[in-house]
Amino acid sequence: MRPRDGRPLSALGVRALETLAEVMRTGSATAAAANLGMTQPGVSRTLAQIERAIGFELFYRDRGKLVPTKDGLLLAEEVEFALAGLQRVSNLASDIANSTAGELSVVAPPSFADGVLPDIVASFLRNHPGVRFNLDSRSLETSKALIATRVVDCGFMKMPVASDELHCEPLVSSGSGCALRADHPLARHDVLTPDLLNAAPLILLGSGRQWRIQVDQAFAGYNLRPTVAIETHTHGSACALASRGVGIAIVNTLLARSYVREGLVMRSFEPPIVHQYGIVTAVSAQRSRLVAAFAEEARKALSRQRLA
Repeated sequence: MRPRDGRPLSALGVRALETLAEVMRTGSATAAAANLGMTQPGVSRTLAQIERAIGFELFYRDRGKLVPTKDGLLLAEEVEFALAGLQRVSNLASDIANSTAGELSVVAPPSFADGVLPDIVASFLRNHPGVRFNLDSRSLETSKALIATRVVDCGFMKMPVASDELHCEPLVSSGSGCALRADHPLARHDVLTPDLLNAAPLILLGSGRQWRIQVDQAFAGYNLRPTVAIETHTHGSACALASRGVGIAIVNTLLARSYVREGLVMRSFEPPIVHQYGIVTAVSAQRSRLVAAFAEEARKALSRQRLA
């Protein structure tokens, strides 16, 4: 038995463990040296250092071959596990650096999360299959707090976003339109204005919010008031109601597009009411690789949708 030299095995470094594992696999210092890009004397010196550090023999020689001892085989098994663990760490670091692993948490308004984001998230995960994704929908104020405190990585919000704690990067703008049944008499028009919609039962969203105020102002410009048949809070429900012929829904065309199905058509609404959305992050946080990659995926997807 060799006397220990007082150094722990870990002090010899990963290269020593790799050398031991390779000699165990090949049974030859010469073959291990060739595989590792070392010299045969270098491999022999490393094995001698390991044996001095642990205090027992790893191999005995039999006609020029290195034959593992029982203790050597037991140690080599754990060395293989240790090296595999280090490789997993290395692979994970590479995946994170290349945005193919990790976790991404995003918050968005319900209509955005339901109608716009599913295709974007699916495309993002196809390109980043190791990423765990969390998509949440909250009220505006709760979303702001979640982003500012970094509970979530980023979010989508309608602009402008008034907060010193948040950074908002413009992402996409959208106009407004009217969703109505294809067999509705007004469907023959490409553009619907308040005078055409006068007295038509309407399905409107966002009571008390800025967009609703803009709709009321558009009608006021024609000295009219909208005839509100139904108040609702999501584009999905507005389009579903319009498809049943109970009214014409004035909607955000971006958010409503995925709900315009067979029997329902979209017509432009004028005067124009523009909606602009941004991707929002905390001012206190540097944008991560995953957030940057997701923002770019969203920008590309939304640009394709606008061109379609």
